[in-house]
Amino acid sequence: MKEAWINNLLNAKHDLLNEIAKDGGYLDKVLAAAEVMTDAIKSGHKILLAGNGGSAADAQHFAGEIVGRFLVEREALPAISLCVDPSVMTCIGNDYGYNEVFARQLAGVGNEGDVFIGISTSGNSANIYRAMEIAKKKKIKTAGLLGRDGGKIKEIAGISLIVPSDSTPRIQEIHGFTVHLLCEIIERNIFAGEKKVHD
Repeated sequence: MKEAWINNLLNAKHDLLNEIAKDGGYLDKVLAAAEVMTDAIKSGHKILLAGNGGSAADAQHFAGEIVGRFLVEREALPAISLCVDPSVMTCIGNDYGYNEVFARQLAGVGNEGDVFIGISTSGNSANIYRAMEIAKKKKIKTAGLLGRDGGKIKEIAGISLIVPSDSTPRIQEIHGFTVHLLCEIIERNIFAGEKKVHD
């Protein structure tokens, strides 16, 4: 016999998916973000990503699917997670503070025409907000994968994909789904007609 609380979790996930699908607004923003990333890649630029904790894992996942492959056997595309170098992160954290760990990297490796994706379930991660400030200064386009009400990051991100939930696990689950949507749209945009390796 299934535990009642497990059914409650499944229902909560189902309800949240229905909520973000009901008016098309979330999907419109997913399509817009994918278009921005597609245009950047086609113009010889790159995607840069960052997040904390589980959101760092989402950033790495996103970069892996873009550089490796998602559904299509194709050439590598340029994406970098700013979460993966402990020497760089601890150097910056030690010398400048944790709020600068992504901003300092973005200042060093980001260029006009790139796209920065900041992931924050609260929408208020100070180091993601700070990176958004640097991106704006360097004319790097931005999108935020956010939760709750979008927090302060929704005010600075170029495109804000907000999962309207107060549950961090549910927000992260939708963020993971959104990563897959974005990867598939980007592949379809760039490699239309190429054979899928798996579904």
